[in-house]
Amino acid sequence: MDSPQVQLHIAMYPWLAMGHISPYLHLANKLAERGHKISFLIPKRTKAKVEHFNLYPQLITFIPITLPIVDGLPPHAETTSDVPFYLLPRIITAMDRTEKDVEELLLGLKPNIVFFDFACWIPSLTRRLGIKSLQYTAGSMIFSCYMEFLEKHYREKKLDKLNLIQSPAGFPDSSIKLQAHEVRALAMSIKTEFNSGVCFYDIMSTGTRLSDAVGFRGCREIEGPYADFLESFYGKPILLSGPVVPAPPKSSLEQKWVEWLSGFNPGSVIYCALGSECWLHPDQFKELLLGLELTGFPFLAVLKAPIGFESFEAAMPDGFKERVQGRGIVHGGWVQQTLILDHSSIGCFITHCGASSSLEALVNKCQIVALPNSQDQLLNARIISSSLKAGVQVEKGEEDGLFTKETVCKAVKSAMDDENEVGREIRANHLKMRNLLLTKDLENAYIDNFCNKLQELLG
Repeated sequence: MDSPQVQLHIAMYPWLAMGHISPYLHLANKLAERGHKISFLIPKRTKAKVEHFNLYPQLITFIPITLPIVDGLPPHAETTSDVPFYLLPRIITAMDRTEKDVEELLLGLKPNIVFFDFACWIPSLTRRLGIKSLQYTAGSMIFSCYMEFLEKHYREKKLDKLNLIQSPAGFPDSSIKLQAHEVRALAMSIKTEFNSGVCFYDIMSTGTRLSDAVGFRGCREIEGPYADFLESFYGKPILLSGPVVPAPPKSSLEQKWVEWLSGFNPGSVIYCALGSECWLHPDQFKELLLGLELTGFPFLAVLKAPIGFESFEAAMPDGFKERVQGRGIVHGGWVQQTLILDHSSIGCFITHCGASSSLEALVNKCQIVALPNSQDQLLNARIISSSLKAGVQVEKGEEDGLFTKETVCKAVKSAMDDENEVGREIRANHLKMRNLLLTKDLENAYIDNFCNKLQELLG
């Protein structure tokens, strides 16, 4: 691909979570492919976890950031995956306290623009330095839309009178319906207070309000109505980068996983992974494992120890390990998810529907079972299961939000059975979406337009 006439220098400082850092780096690769220079701000130890994704080291430079000491935060902690859920506010505090260091770095780097998502102080800082800012969100546009509707009802004190289980009046997609426990969880999440009494919604809306433009990883073919709504609502440009499908990794799948997966028939293994920030309650942890056992299929479950447990082994159901010996593995460490999903033995992906995992699910051949846990995952799951009808969602209790081993088993069997109507429909829709997202012309058009919009923004 020819280099652009004007090379941009872009600095990136994503929220310190692997689910944000990775998609930022994938976008950096797409921009570097077009000749742009990227300065990627990242904590020192975390660099080692992602540097293998850097396909253009001559153009993408990792700039080390040292997180300051924060009371209660372990000295080794750099990202949300390094700490339990209750310590996430301290990661936010640590990131906020890097502002002076970031200012010094930007003074030396002199980028044209800074991409950020959670560090809402970036726009004020860059404006002082004569640099543009773009709030680039790797999450879904549907979540941003829903947050705005939810905040509006809070502000107008109508939340207790309004049934948000149905799509709110004016919401871009009337087919999106939530359960009572999901509405409560979303309402609670936007008002969750972090450091200095600032809540989640205020952090995000401050960045949106002050930035020069807003960007999303997404495409109109999937979330067009949400893009139109947000552009009108924000009153500023919306830059869509397209799906930003990661390039195939240059590394190979670890031999131990190759050997284990190769022992099963093609399309027969369930891969279950709920993300680096999901800590299930012990009872739900057991129900999930028992549900996997009940399917009768071989499985690989990558899960964190449940709340209150130091290890996942201690939380397993009695006799579970012995019963699934040889056909089921529970793993608590990091795995090469992209390479595992690409293995021919994987037939089903049980995912929490984080933004990155949702994309990985849609571009792979295995069938999708949605088991969302919180925030944007709840709405991403609805996009996949309701709007696109490309996957099956695990049924949960309307009020308590609990799933059972039976509902886990039922969802998996529905997704993997190509003899029933549900299975045939989701396979056809999934294939349609996969073909669309992997169309090279689609991605190139979005990235080229994204770059052109950046040039226009910079004047």
